[in-house]
Amino acid sequence: MALPFCNPMFVLPLYAEGAVPEILAPEAVARDEGHTVMQLVLGSGPVVQGVLILLVIMSIVTWGIVFTKSFQVKKAKRQTEKFSDVFWSSRNLAQISEISAKMSASPVATVFTAGHRELSQILKGSKQEGAGGFSSLENIDRALKRAKYEEVNRLENGTTFLATTASAAPFIGLFGTVWGIMNAFIGLSHVKTSSIQAVAPGISEALIATAIGLAAAIPAAIAYNYFMQQVRVLSRSMDMFSAEFLNIARRHFLK
Repeated sequence: MALPFCNPMFVLPLYAEGAVPEILAPEAVARDEGHTVMQLVLGSGPVVQGVLILLVIMSIVTWGIVFTKSFQVKKAKRQTEKFSDVFWSSRNLAQISEISAKMSASPVATVFTAGHRELSQILKGSKQEGAGGFSSLENIDRALKRAKYEEVNRLENGTTFLATTASAAPFIGLFGTVWGIMNAFIGLSHVKTSSIQAVAPGISEALIATAIGLAAAIPAAIAYNYFMQQVRVLSRSMDMFSAEFLNIARRHFLK
């Protein structure tokens, strides 16, 4: 014989008037407590939203610089290798100068152009007035260094923003987090009953600022270190080439 409390006829009337317990409606609980990231962002305060917009803009600019500098560095290294092959395989500086004019992305080729221009002017002037070899070498050295500094500045263009983003973005995100948590606790002080469910959405909104700040800072820091290393490599290549060019000018043109 079946027990009475196991019969569905005895169970269904208990909920006839719509008194469905919360445990039987999990989708309702999920609907009340679930928050997507976009909902948290849109539901945050104006200060936190301003911080998020600023961080997103910094992240977009950072990735734009990363793609642009990657193409620039890759092209500079490729053309530098081609120019080095041409320079050491040819003994005609005029021919090398024509080829270097087509390799404007190569910093070494640009340094050569500056040095060759200064050497040509010195040789033209020496035929008319006569020039001392030591002072002529100093002029060529200054021209090479000036071209090198200009190329280094061109290669470092944009890296300052990467360094700024890497150092400032976490603090900007932290400011948004602190501001959001402060507002969450201020709102909690106005309610009679406090619980973790009441303060959790506000804290979640605040922590998004820190997460986006780190998401903007980490790629910027990695990219900054990478590009500065590439700039140092190219700078050493320009230094080595400048020394070799001065030796060639001293041995063959300014005896």
